[in-house]
Amino acid sequence: MDSFNADGHKSPFFNADHIAWAETLRRFVAREIAPNVEAWEEANTFPRELYQKAAEIGLLQLGFPAEYGGIPSDPFMSIITTRELARPASGGLCASLMSHSIGAPPIAAVGSDELKARVLPDILAGRKISALCVTEPGGGSDVANLTTKAVRDGDHYVVNGAKIYITSGMRADYLTVAVRTGAPGAMGVSLLLIDGNAPGVSRTELKKMGWWCSDTASIQFDDVRVPVKNLIGVEGMGFPAIMLNFNSERLGLAAGATAFARVAMEEALDWARLRRTFGKRLADHQVIRHKFAEMARQIGATEAWLEMLAWRIANGESPVADICLLKVQATLTMEFCARESLQILGGAGYMRGIKSERIYREVRVNAIGGGSEEIMRDLAARQLGI
Repeated sequence: MDSFNADGHKSPFFNADHIAWAETLRRFVAREIAPNVEAWEEANTFPRELYQKAAEIGLLQLGFPAEYGGIPSDPFMSIITTRELARPASGGLCASLMSHSIGAPPIAAVGSDELKARVLPDILAGRKISALCVTEPGGGSDVANLTTKAVRDGDHYVVNGAKIYITSGMRADYLTVAVRTGAPGAMGVSLLLIDGNAPGVSRTELKKMGWWCSDTASIQFDDVRVPVKNLIGVEGMGFPAIMLNFNSERLGLAAGATAFARVAMEEALDWARLRRTFGKRLADHQVIRHKFAEMARQIGATEAWLEMLAWRIANGESPVADICLLKVQATLTMEFCARESLQILGGAGYMRGIKSERIYREVRVNAIGGGSEEIMRDLAARQLGI
């Protein structure tokens, strides 16, 4: 299946279960998402009911413990999921529909049994929406120096501060919030689960270059009282949980960027095979053929690296440097392919409703979100002992 290929050959990492899931998800995307995505993009939202529809086929449950309604899976299921969701070329829909994949893992990994039983089943069934709140107006990837403060007051924490650029921030029912409960530095950071409608929580919708149908918000916390039982893990140990989350998020972003690069190339290829210029197909001009060859080279190399890293992770490794460098490789590949696809499409590529036009606008959020290209290179260098 082409979902698993870079050059027409099946990858050795995918089995019959992976193929069956790809087919199920492809049908879902074709039925529920693709016909509606243009209207949702223009409306800057999509129906809340889509979460429950996604849960009905098992999409939201992937990677979570079975005892809370989840479906244990491996990294290759995540890669397949990303590739199939990328087909309609709406990064915003993918980000918001799957925002629980960054908001809920800390709960599943380090939350108390009571907390997991209380919130995970509703999130995985699509009845509640989960969001992660780490980035602040004064800082993004510098998590160790975040300033949103939580002060213990009896059996509650009182939270004050602000978060920004929060995916699903407007509609989320549960906010997984990084707060400072202790001294400056990483060991003073904790995670709290905050009700999105709690008194003192105010949200402002943000307008963006891309990801239009993903709601993105700035969130203010003014004397928000949070029960101590909503502490995720141990007080002062939020930083390691966030870092663990970052690794999976960055791998997912790399998979998404690579998938969107392929969608852009395929759209341009369909156009070039039909478009005629100077008496022959656009695809028959050598300069155009070279563009496709270079796109295929970059996508193939990135997909191979992605799959090898997924295999290493599935076998217990945590290759942080490689994950960081892969994310850079993937976003540069996406940027190159989006540009070349628009160049091949010409005037048609500048029109709204063209997949490559939307992908081009969404390049920057991929190159920045989850750790910018510059931060990824610096972190990789430190991991490599440079």
